[in-house]
Amino acid sequence: MERRLTYIITEEFHNKTIGQFLKAQGFPHQAIVQLKKTHEGILRNNTWAYVNDKLLCGDTLFLHLVEEETKTSILPMPVEIPIIYEDEDFLVVDKPSDMPVHPSMNHHEGTLANGLLYYYQEKGENFTFRCINRLDRDTSGLTIVAKHLLSAGILSRQVSDREIHRTYRAIVQGLLPESGTIDAPICRICSSAIERHVDYKNGETAVTYYKRIAYDKEKDLSLAELRLKTGRTHQIRVHMKYIGHPIIGDFLYNPDYTYCRRQALHSSSLAFIHPLTKKNMHFASPLPEDLKCMFPDF
Repeated sequence: MERRLTYIITEEFHNKTIGQFLKAQGFPHQAIVQLKKTHEGILRNNTWAYVNDKLLCGDTLFLHLVEEETKTSILPMPVEIPIIYEDEDFLVVDKPSDMPVHPSMNHHEGTLANGLLYYYQEKGENFTFRCINRLDRDTSGLTIVAKHLLSAGILSRQVSDREIHRTYRAIVQGLLPESGTIDAPICRICSSAIERHVDYKNGETAVTYYKRIAYDKEKDLSLAELRLKTGRTHQIRVHMKYIGHPIIGDFLYNPDYTYCRRQALHSSSLAFIHPLTKKNMHFASPLPEDLKCMFPDF
């Protein structure tokens, strides 16, 4: 992947170094190193420049980021992937349920990574798979995939700084309270490789906000909207079980498949700042059919 960027230097960065300017734009160290290694990777007023060179107001800074092709054991495979947005820096995918993000011991094929590698191979473009907000295999909905190391670094920092705002929808058992906050630390169960639970002694801080959207009295099911303050593994699934309203169809925490054959959890919206253009980005995904049939009005 290649990315070419042009900046006109403003008064704010007058007499600052190119390195200081790049760091202020969120460039990770790895991207700056790659720019330094690239022939004419940094041009100041059409002259090859160094990161310690000083900038003046009105200067034109041109950057040419070339990402070296990396070896991967992931095989490109034709997989149908709903891409709802794509530009030079990232794409947003509306991931179906029952699709793992990465290949694993039990899933070598049919993953999001397999499909995207094939997609870019067919376009004749090098591509390194970098998923920014990973979803469990059975969780459907929106996820971000960076297209180069610069966007990956900036978006990953946004994740760490809680600047990517995610909203989920879930169908849970029982009449969920109208709204609330779950503040309960989570850690892995010692006897399990994947299962988590609430543990106030050994767990890491985990906070989930929830709101009831609808309730089906006949089925005794609630449609909930959830937001995360933290991003622990299985956080929503563990927290909803902890308060007595587990997500239906969850093979680990509530294997009740009466109404759904997979965990009824959907990543319904994403909001964040574009890593390069700094524009506000917002994406929404409606409930997929296997969940919507239980709450058709939503």
